[in-house]
Amino acid sequence: MRQLRFFLAVVDHGGFSKAAEELMIAQPSLSQAIAGFERELGMPLFHRVTRGVVLSDAGRALVGPARVVLRDIAEATEAMHELKHLRGGRIDLITMPSPGMEPLTTILTTFARSHPSVTINSEAGFTPEEVIRTVRSGACEIGILGAAEPIRAADLAVVPLESQALVLISGPDDDSDGNGSFSATVTRHELSGCRLIVSQRGSLMRALVDDVLAEGVAVTIAAEVAHRTSILPMVLNGFGRAVMPSSWTGTARRSGARVQRIVPESYLHVSAVSRRSHLTPAAAALMDVARAYGREAAGTPAAES
Repeated sequence: MRQLRFFLAVVDHGGFSKAAEELMIAQPSLSQAIAGFERELGMPLFHRVTRGVVLSDAGRALVGPARVVLRDIAEATEAMHELKHLRGGRIDLITMPSPGMEPLTTILTTFARSHPSVTINSEAGFTPEEVIRTVRSGACEIGILGAAEPIRAADLAVVPLESQALVLISGPDDDSDGNGSFSATVTRHELSGCRLIVSQRGSLMRALVDDVLAEGVAVTIAAEVAHRTSILPMVLNGFGRAVMPSSWTGTARRSGARVQRIVPESYLHVSAVSRRSHLTPAAAALMDVARAYGREAAGTPAAES
């Protein structure tokens, strides 16, 4: 455990100096421990270069299994704590921004009612591939992600949660139509003349805007924003409008923005993913809450692939 923990610290912090600070040990002690580990394995884990270290082929192969081993040990420890009627624990999850607003907020709120002492550590992921890769590596136990098509990952448990229609969010003072009124829906061709704040290429929201442009609709891309949490403040300040999943509707309206559903509709398919086995008890309980949410949203038993 000690050797694997030291190894991953060097990987995660990009070198021995910062890893030693994080581990609160002397750098020579860390270097000696890694060198001893490499001797036991009979191969180098790192190549020492002028500006630090880089992983060897053996080191790259060890990263994923090392994370799984340490997480499984943590699971075993937590199981022993449960036998002693101790409460608590921690869940490491990664979520994309839009499903991280909803349905994750509702799922976590439901989960917390039964498990108030469990701490949630939520990391940000910006593409489905990044979320799935992080769960596969063992860095996080659960991923919440959305994509233009239903998620497929044969090696993971996939729980469909809901499908979110794309909407147009406008500022409270936005009167681009010139008539002072907003209908509940807007067609793609009615986006003509809009200044749009868009996500970077690869997202469903950006794909819809690109399709509108390809159809000859005269829209202006006012800004490309990598972090979608920055988009709503820009809309509220009148910089432009934005195409976002319907998970943003509640927050946008509470902030004073106006929301219209875009027709014909495009949907972001949201799912939770995890390893199929060896989840910590807390993570397994959270996945059960996610399954219940998915069943309720669908109105039928949720299919799990």
